[in-house]
Amino acid sequence: MVGPLPSTVDDMTDWLTSHGGVHGQVAEGFEPVAQVFVDNFADRNETGASACVYVDGERVVNIWGGAANHKTNEPWREESAIVVFSTTKGATAICIARLVQEGKLDYDQTVATYWPEFAAAGKQDVTVGQLMSHQAGLISTDPPLSLDEILQVTPVVEALAAQAPLWEPGTDHGYHALTYGWLAGELVRRVDGRTIGQYFAEEVAGPLGLDFWIGLPEDQEWRVARLRGAPRPSGEALDLMRKIASPGTNGGRALTMDGAFAPIDGVDPFNTQPVRASEIPAANGVTNAASVARMYAATIGTVDGVRLLDEATVDKARAEQVFGPDQSLVLPTRFGYGFMLHCDELVLTQDGAFGHYGAGGSLGFADPATGMAFGYVMNQMGGGIASDPRAVALLQAAQACI
Repeated sequence: MVGPLPSTVDDMTDWLTSHGGVHGQVAEGFEPVAQVFVDNFADRNETGASACVYVDGERVVNIWGGAANHKTNEPWREESAIVVFSTTKGATAICIARLVQEGKLDYDQTVATYWPEFAAAGKQDVTVGQLMSHQAGLISTDPPLSLDEILQVTPVVEALAAQAPLWEPGTDHGYHALTYGWLAGELVRRVDGRTIGQYFAEEVAGPLGLDFWIGLPEDQEWRVARLRGAPRPSGEALDLMRKIASPGTNGGRALTMDGAFAPIDGVDPFNTQPVRASEIPAANGVTNAASVARMYAATIGTVDGVRLLDEATVDKARAEQVFGPDQSLVLPTRFGYGFMLHCDELVLTQDGAFGHYGAGGSLGFADPATGMAFGYVMNQMGGGIASDPRAVALLQAAQACI
């Protein structure tokens, strides 16, 4: 811990700036969140990050700090954004939920109803809900595709529609780390006509004024912070990572598309403009914590006149669909329709909260019971699969303040 917190809100800005170059605004009563954010830099290997909390549609915390680029020490600014990996899945799940709300999709209807080609190879009975809860058995393409083919999107969609599932859909679940997004994205295109990146921009990000893109325009590249690789795991953490993500395992296939997203000459593909520019709706959202929290706040209430989902749609989307050992991640996972749900391995605040972690530690979620919406993004990758200690410390501090 570092120093006492300021006694008045007016002193908070000066206090933040004096503590590791952290900037932003914190409402009275939420100062402990700022303390934890500063502690993350001192105690939890933070490099650059932002965190934001809304309560009942009002922003109570918006802070940022550290380095956007560890090689140049460029500071993290309010405008800085970062690839948030699977935190993107929450945005995708919101798009699908809106289309369900509009009557254009039905979780209980078969995917083939909207996408006839998907019925091939025994998938004619797979429902939209099974697709959204990682039960479809389509964790990668068979045969594997190159990165160039994947970034074109259409080859992935066509391959997934044609192939047989790894298990009988509906009998098990396994994290569709990357394919989830293209599967959901094709459903959006089939029923709406727009790509999911366009739909999200026009129906979600635009009305709320979010700095959040699925498929980053070239004129927004100036915002992007540089990802920093996770420290090499050791001991039990290394053993678990080998069990989950070794080449040829379900996890290894799902997380890298059979190696297509493996680093090239030491460069993470997600640190490159072509990968950020493509639509990878499971993994390449570029945003900041303020936009993530604002988006989730608008799922459980009204934010400046905008509400994305009604209460009935939220209840439907966050209802548990699967809970138990994951065929890709090995550990137990719990999902609704596209959203992670609170459990020991996927820590949110409590049962009923819904959202999504991203690889490395980013997180966005909402808790209807408390009215809290939360966003955290960072460029220093953590080594775990979910429940990053930095994010958990922040969300627990915010929960305690409410």
